[in-house]
Amino acid sequence: MDVKEFARGMAAYNRWVNEQLYDAAEAIGEEARRRASGGPFGSIHATLAHLVMADTVWMQRFAGEPLTGFDLPLPQGTFEALRAARVAADDRLERWAASLDETFVTQPYTFTSRAYQRDITMPGWVAVTHVFNHQTHHRGQVITMVRQAGYSGRLSADLAFMVM
Repeated sequence: MDVKEFARGMAAYNRWVNEQLYDAAEAIGEEARRRASGGPFGSIHATLAHLVMADTVWMQRFAGEPLTGFDLPLPQGTFEALRAARVAADDRLERWAASLDETFVTQPYTFTSRAYQRDITMPGWVAVTHVFNHQTHHRGQVITMVRQAGYSGRLSADLAFMVM
């Protein structure tokens, strides 16, 4: 499988899971989304906001743009604004995945990490894989928090079920 095929498939998977997750988060209501939940960012809403911010920053990095994603007001914003930002981030992620070529993944990729305050170099294929792995990691946490908040509807992050 080439990286473009992988990235396009994972971008479609990303959108599929996000649509389910945002429907579930909407169903549990504002109070449950904002309640401190013991999750990595304090609440369901804040964890979803982190994912939008991180995806925005990675897309800006890959495009060579200024990193404005860190300044998004998502944790303080409305759920409707967060959902709209998620849809826009998924749109951009799909366009990026469709534009990937083998050159990117076979060369080193260097970026400046805000968290580590230094340049980091990794193979391009690792950067591509990381974007999707990061989302999967935190969405699993959100699924747990949504279930703990009482959601009992259909909600699957299993890649195999996307094709069923």
